[in-house]
Amino acid sequence: MRLLFIARYRDPTMDRKLVLMAQSGELLIRQIRPSVWRDPLLSVRQESITGQALEQLALPLIGRPDDPHRAFYRTLDFGMRAFRPHIIHAEEEPDSLAALQIALARRCFAPRAKLILYTWQNIDRPRAWPVRLVMSLTLRAAEAILCANREAEAILRQKGYQGLTQVIPAIGVDTQTFSPCPAKPPEHPFTIGYIGRLVPEKGVETLIDAVATLGPEARLLIIGGGPHRQALEERARNVGLGNQVRFDPPIPPAEVARRLCELDVLVLPSRTTYVWKEQFGRVLAEAMACKVPVIGSDSGAIPEVIGDAGLIFPEGDAKGLAERLRQLMISSELRQELAERGYMRAITLYSQEQIARRTADFYRLLYDG
Repeated sequence: MRLLFIARYRDPTMDRKLVLMAQSGELLIRQIRPSVWRDPLLSVRQESITGQALEQLALPLIGRPDDPHRAFYRTLDFGMRAFRPHIIHAEEEPDSLAALQIALARRCFAPRAKLILYTWQNIDRPRAWPVRLVMSLTLRAAEAILCANREAEAILRQKGYQGLTQVIPAIGVDTQTFSPCPAKPPEHPFTIGYIGRLVPEKGVETLIDAVATLGPEARLLIIGGGPHRQALEERARNVGLGNQVRFDPPIPPAEVARRLCELDVLVLPSRTTYVWKEQFGRVLAEAMACKVPVIGSDSGAIPEVIGDAGLIFPEGDAKGLAERLRQLMISSELRQELAERGYMRAITLYSQEQIARRTADFYRLLYDG
């Protein structure tokens, strides 16, 4: 089966799913990815790579690569005429220009190929009429849509989408990189961590306020960058955290596993806004694979990802978060129990191996149907 896979992947940990599917011997894969990726935190240049079962073709994007809606590729046919794909899997939102571009290219150059799109969007927010038009065209064109979470799947059905759907994370955890951490030394201070973007919707103020009530034994490590960093540093000073908190700059994906192992618990305190709520929370799955206990707010898909393998608190509730942090501080047994549950959940649901297997099964279902 020939698979044309189009996605804005920008680091090797994202590619692992495709490598595994290519190794199965059932798929011949051509991957399209941006030749240049630039956002406020990352700048990457990617080259085309030719392999036997996996060919990676780098194409320029017009517009900002990190804009999921208005950027599109500088190509006419994505190589469809020469490659003749059976399946075109584009990890693009149905309301994006890139999805419309790919759907039109399929219609002109590979009309027999089945088209799969991808959606993360778990809020049905108002859209301008041009965006609604794009979405109506792509939903009619796509035979199938994969979804990041159950709410995104439900929204598709509410819009009347009749094609095949399934909830499968787009990017799993590379368990070769994210694996159980070594034991921490006895003198290690209890360290609470956050890794991610520093923007208001991530709710890091809630975490700062919660840690401020835990006493001098707790340490807080915040790793990331973004426009909200200065406000968060000021918040930490105002609540008196002093030397208990450390802000580190953003790190490349390859370093996340090592930094996770500095933590006794990872917290994702996201807060829902008018246009966004947490859609997956990849760092939760990565922490669980490292046997680091996790706590998350009840925003969006966080409870769906954590399941019974961590603790949940009401978003924006610093007191509720502090109570759950105290539970973990005083109980090494609870920390160990959640670490084991999280590890099993990560490798059985979110590993790249499992994501690759489920995605390939979905291709077969669509192709044979």
